[in-house]
Amino acid sequence: MTNRPDSEAVRQYLLELQEHICRQLAETDGVKGFEKDQWDRPEGGGGISRVISGGGVFEKGGVNFSHVMGEQMPPSATAHRPHLAGAPWQAMGVSLVLHPHNPYVPTTHANVRFFVATPEDAEPVYWFGGGYDLTPCYGIEEDCVHWHRVARDACAPFGEDVYSRYKQWCDEYFYLKHRDEPRGIGGLFFDDHNTGDFDQDFALMQSVGDSFLEAYDPLVRRRKDTPYGEREREFQLYRRGRYVEFNLVYDRGTLFGLQSGGRTESILMSLPPLVSWEYSRAEAPGSEEARLKDYFLTGRDWLAEMPE
Repeated sequence: MTNRPDSEAVRQYLLELQEHICRQLAETDGVKGFEKDQWDRPEGGGGISRVISGGGVFEKGGVNFSHVMGEQMPPSATAHRPHLAGAPWQAMGVSLVLHPHNPYVPTTHANVRFFVATPEDAEPVYWFGGGYDLTPCYGIEEDCVHWHRVARDACAPFGEDVYSRYKQWCDEYFYLKHRDEPRGIGGLFFDDHNTGDFDQDFALMQSVGDSFLEAYDPLVRRRKDTPYGEREREFQLYRRGRYVEFNLVYDRGTLFGLQSGGRTESILMSLPPLVSWEYSRAEAPGSEEARLKDYFLTGRDWLAEMPE
């Protein structure tokens, strides 16, 4: 068991993960690759933004690596740990968001991250976080089940209850309180993870990061050629509004990035290129659009309802 954090090992893993995800998604897109934008942060550190725009599958997407540092933790990171408020810190992670053209291909978000603070005259304090979630416009049951099966299997080596706990955390976190509805069909979310065994904690983060493509890429390949028309496109742009609302009102990663002097272009790359809001929109009863909210966005336990 190792408790001393190895920041360099985490950094190398994250850079390799970013490269692997971009390479696979560019192959799936078939038209565009990811442009690379390397940047420095004046306060310390920097990152690599990888962005795709106007692709064959992805209307807009980004897979970002960042490694930033500072002398005092931002408020968003010290809310639950005020004793670290004055400690030097570093944070690194890979964060991605993908907005497809086709309304039948779900939007997705994923990230894995690592923080370490070094209080004066004390051992470093570290924690991991991460997860991934799926935001469909048109719900498809087999896709939801596949998504959650991969998530469950990624958690399985770390305890029988890990998937259920992180699924519930995801359902609770990605919830728009002002709309009284989930953002999507969930997945995994964890934060502040430190068992005292760095190697095991790092392995959990790697398992989540490594499983993302297995969860998402098959869904893209199944649905990217599904026919759609103006009705589906209008609904997609309307539902994207919920995504924007969550990221700008609730998302802790967005708040941390802005509060820590992060690069605004990279932080807000998660926003879609086109979005719409409609006043008091109501879907036709029994329609697929209505079924999204009535059936899919209800925090269902997909694996219990549809066992293997």
